[in-house]
Amino acid sequence: MKPVVVLVGRPNVGKSTLFNALTRSRQALVADLPGLTRDRQYGEGRVGGRSYLVVDTGGIVRDHDPLATLVASQTRLALAEADVVVCVVDGRDGPNPDDFLIADQIRTLNRRICLAVNKTEGVEPEVAVAEFHALGLGRPYAIAATHNRGLDELMTAVLAGFPAPTAEAPTGGMRIALAGRPNVGKSTLANALLGEERVVVSDRPGTTRDSIYIPFTRDGKDYILIDTAGVRRRSHITDPLERHSVAKTLQAVDEAQVVLLVFDAREEVSEQDVTLAGHILAQGRSLVLAVNKWEGLDSARRDWIRRELARRLPFLSFASPHFISALEGLHIGPLFPAMERAYRSGGRILPTPELNRVLREAIAATAPPMVRGRRIKPKFAHQGGKYPPRVIVHGNLVAETPDAWRRYLAQRIREHFRLEGTPVEIEFREGDNPFANRPGKAPSARTEAKRRRLKRFRKAHYG
Repeated sequence: MKPVVVLVGRPNVGKSTLFNALTRSRQALVADLPGLTRDRQYGEGRVGGRSYLVVDTGGIVRDHDPLATLVASQTRLALAEADVVVCVVDGRDGPNPDDFLIADQIRTLNRRICLAVNKTEGVEPEVAVAEFHALGLGRPYAIAATHNRGLDELMTAVLAGFPAPTAEAPTGGMRIALAGRPNVGKSTLANALLGEERVVVSDRPGTTRDSIYIPFTRDGKDYILIDTAGVRRRSHITDPLERHSVAKTLQAVDEAQVVLLVFDAREEVSEQDVTLAGHILAQGRSLVLAVNKWEGLDSARRDWIRRELARRLPFLSFASPHFISALEGLHIGPLFPAMERAYRSGGRILPTPELNRVLREAIAATAPPMVRGRRIKPKFAHQGGKYPPRVIVHGNLVAETPDAWRRYLAQRIREHFRLEGTPVEIEFREGDNPFANRPGKAPSARTEAKRRRLKRFRKAHYG
C-alpha cells in the first residue's frame, strides 16, 4: 500500500503549495472531509516510479485555547494516519517559536520526520537551512515548492525504507475492499461477508501499518477481504481516531480489485460519499454499490434513496445498487456474483472489429458535434488496456471531443459488450489508424512480382 505523508507546519509556510506540487501527477483532490474547521485534504503523488498519499493540514499556532499545547484536532487526525511527517518551515523567516512548538509535539509521535525548509529561492541550500538544525528534527531539506525545486531529493528521503512498489499482494482470490463513511455499517457487512465459518488468521501487515488481508471462502470460491481499522469490528479498534481514517480507506481502494461502496439508506448522500466515489472512479476499480440498513424503511423512503443515488452519483450509472441489511443478512448473497461480474467486466478483451462496429453505429446514431465549423471525425478504435477497459479512438479533431460525447460512446461500448460494474475509459488521439503503416516484414518476392504486374497492367490500359 502507498505510504501516507502528512504535511504539518504553522500557517503561510507553503504547505498547500507543496501539496499541489507533490500531487501534480493527479492535479485533483481525491478526498475531503467537509464541514470541519480546517479540513485535511488528501491527494496522490508520484516520484521516481514510487507513489504515495499526501495529506495537507491546517496551520498550527499558539493561542489562548486550552488545547494550545496540543496539535489541532484535524492535524491530530491526520498525524494518526501518518507513516512519515514532513514539517514545513519558512526559510525566509528563520526558526519561529511556533516552529519549535511544532517540533516538540511531533517528536513524541514515534513517526519518521523530515524537515522541509521552503521558500529558499535565490539562496544557497546550505545557507538557507543552517539555522533550522536547531529544531532537532534531523537534516533540513531546502526546497522551493513554487518552482518545484528540491522536491525529488526531499521525497526520496521521505520514501526511503518503504518496500518496493513491485511487491505483490497476496494471491488466492479476488481482493475486495469495503469503502464508505463512518457508521454506514461496514463492520457489520464485513462480518456478514466473512460468514459464520470465517477463517481466523494472524495479522499479516501490508507495506503500511494496520493493513490486514483476510482470506475466506464463499460457495466454493476464494476471496480476500482487505481489512482496515475502519472496517474491523469495533471491539478490535483500540484507537478511536482510526475509525475515521480516510487514508486507510484510500489505501484499501488502491489494493483492491473490486470495491464495495457502502451507503446508509437512512441518510442523505453526502459530499464525502461523492468524493470517495470519485476517487474509486479515478482509480478505475470495479465497483458494486451496497445501500445498507434497508430493513424497516417504507416505500416512500426507499423511492427517495433511489432518486438520491441517481441524482448525486450520475457518474456511477454503470454500477447497479444493491439494497441490503448487513445486520439481518438481507440480500448479502447476491453481492458476490455482482462483484464477480464487475471484476470480469474490468478484464474483458474487446475485439477491435467489434469496437469499430460500435464506433460506427454510435456515430450514425449521434454524430460528434462541430468544432469551429469542422466536424469531429473519429475513425478507428482499439483497446489500450484493462482494469478498467481503456479504448483508444483515433481520428481528426478528436482531441476536441466534449465530455458528453465521450460518456455517450463509453455507454454504447458498455451496452454492446454487456460490461457491468466497471468504468470504461476513452482516450482520443489525433490521426488515422495507427496500424495502417506499422513497419513489418519486407514484402515477399511473390508480392513484389504481383505489384510489378499490376503496375504494368495499369500503364498499358490506362496510360
